[in-house]
Amino acid sequence: MYPFAAYVLRKYHELTGWNEDFYSKLTRSSTAILDFDVPHGVNFAISKSPTPLFKTTYTLQALPTLHGSLGYIFTSCPLDVGGSHTVPFEELLSRFKIYGAPKRPEGKEEEYLAGQRVDTKDYLLYGRLYVPASRIEALYSVRLSPTLQGTIAAITEPGRFGPRPPPRYGATTSRSNLLFGLEHDIGRWCTEYSYSAEDGMWGARLLHHFGRLAGEAGSEKRELGEGEKRVDEEDPMPGGLRGRFSAGAEVYFSAKEKSAGVSTGVRFTTLPDATPPSVTQNHAPALTSSSQPPTTITATFNPIVGQFSGAYAARVSRDLTLCSRYDFNMYSYESDWTMGAEWWMRRSKARQLAPVQVDNELPVMALPSPAVEVEEDEIQGVVKARIGTDASVSLMWEGRLRNTLISLGVLSNLASPAKPIVNIGVELAYFSSDE
Repeated sequence: MYPFAAYVLRKYHELTGWNEDFYSKLTRSSTAILDFDVPHGVNFAISKSPTPLFKTTYTLQALPTLHGSLGYIFTSCPLDVGGSHTVPFEELLSRFKIYGAPKRPEGKEEEYLAGQRVDTKDYLLYGRLYVPASRIEALYSVRLSPTLQGTIAAITEPGRFGPRPPPRYGATTSRSNLLFGLEHDIGRWCTEYSYSAEDGMWGARLLHHFGRLAGEAGSEKRELGEGEKRVDEEDPMPGGLRGRFSAGAEVYFSAKEKSAGVSTGVRFTTLPDATPPSVTQNHAPALTSSSQPPTTITATFNPIVGQFSGAYAARVSRDLTLCSRYDFNMYSYESDWTMGAEWWMRRSKARQLAPVQVDNELPVMALPSPAVEVEEDEIQGVVKARIGTDASVSLMWEGRLRNTLISLGVLSNLASPAKPIVNIGVELAYFSSDE
């Protein structure tokens, strides 16, 4: 389940029309099923949105150790995040999803007063203090232009639990880092640039989407002559799936650490694009033999360390998604195979429809229809399971009980008979809004 700060950041990007589909999130569909985090110990999270611009969040871990945090979020634009009892449940957690076609971000309309532009750039400020560790995290995200966004993140940790060894050669005992990021998105091309002050790491990522962008289907067809055909027209292959491809790469270098790296990746996603929310939430149709299952296939390769990873995720029914991933190292010949599943739990409930209103002015002999009750499905929770060839098994249930969000999970290691249960945790979260 998303932490409240991450959920607010996603809502902020959605409101400002910013795209989150970059190379760093190339494998987010399979990661949501195979790399979920099981809660550790007993955790509580309470958040509040007293105004549309300002939000607070508090967390507490009661077991196995007692510590917590308090955070504050401020946005330049009014942001309605709703409450934990009203927000659609599927928006609160990382899940398998077929995302829509990429498109060029659009900035907000320009505002002028007395011939001068008065509209400001959208931005988000976030800060969190951990107690009693005195660790501080901060984030500043600003929309520099319709296609450009910059971020600055800071982390400082002046102290830790327990005694610390004395510093050597005059080195300081605190640990701090400053991260700079720049994202550029023009729809078909997405680039990321980053710099880490602690180790002097420079990085650049690039992602290219093949096929048509959102809203370009009609214009591209008119440009082509009769009988002509584009190479990337997203037509189905004989006996295969119909979809679109995305490919990218990254490179990073650190002069301080004298290290460098490079990786490349490709992703295939089926069409059509994202299912309408009304269908996804309540009446998602069952898959038939004539329809293709929503599928995402990804492959990444790092030639320097020789690491290859391939993942396949598909929704085989309305409520069940299966995923598998294979990792292989060409230098050590070590491999790992991980399988996972995501199962949505629903409850049918009756919903009363309003009677049909009849216009008395029309000469139609008809009587008002009585109220009709129909059944719709309400999502109650989701169960995620993961198992790998390293004998690790993870199981987690996430759901909503009245106004509270609950995450309950267990992590086990079948290869260790002495300690088969590695971790059991539960997390309770609640947030509300006065908007």
